[in-house]
Amino acid sequence: MPGVVVVGAGPGIGKSVADRFAREGLSVVAIARNRETLKAVADEIGQRGRKVLALTADSTDEKALHAALDTAAAEVGPLDVVVYNAALIRRDSPGERDARGQLDAWAVNVVGALSAASHVAPGMAERGHGTILITGGMPQPDPRYISLSLGKLGVRNLVSLLHAEYGSSGVHVASVTVPGAVAPGTAYDPDDIAEHYWRLHTQSRGDWEHEVAHGGIPVA
Repeated sequence: MPGVVVVGAGPGIGKSVADRFAREGLSVVAIARNRETLKAVADEIGQRGRKVLALTADSTDEKALHAALDTAAAEVGPLDVVVYNAALIRRDSPGERDARGQLDAWAVNVVGALSAASHVAPGMAERGHGTILITGGMPQPDPRYISLSLGKLGVRNLVSLLHAEYGSSGVHVASVTVPGAVAPGTAYDPDDIAEHYWRLHTQSRGDWEHEVAHGGIPVA
């Protein structure tokens, strides 16, 4: 049975994406660094009659993240979809964060996505199919969010680089840009946003998109 992994499976987009794929019968693995958050996500999805395997790993700990991805593949079979949803979201104006703070944000927002993708993409390429989806944001750079603006620009470039490397082997790489604060019942309802991930995964190769902006917001 096809398997999907959601890295950064928090109570918003991560949970909704995991639940959306579970509804389609895929085996779902949720990965997050906070055990309590992860348990709450898994329990809520379970209350709807769907199962999710919960694994704990920090996206900035490459060894732990790779081990969790390997465990996921061992438990549910080859991973057809990997969703990277981890992000460090905070306000920071120019010079407000020191170099260490900026590096910590980059590690979550970009390097973790690269680490996850580069670990699973070769297997997908060998099988001739697979989907890697990364949660983007900041359609326009904002000086009130320096680290996030830089990180989401990095995500956009990472998608292009991964497509250049693995796209010809059948691996669909794309990002979903979310330009606002996520909350149920708003224009940024996580259940609505999750539909983009499912649609991207099910696109035929000739129709592949590499970035979708929720709400149709223009991106830089």
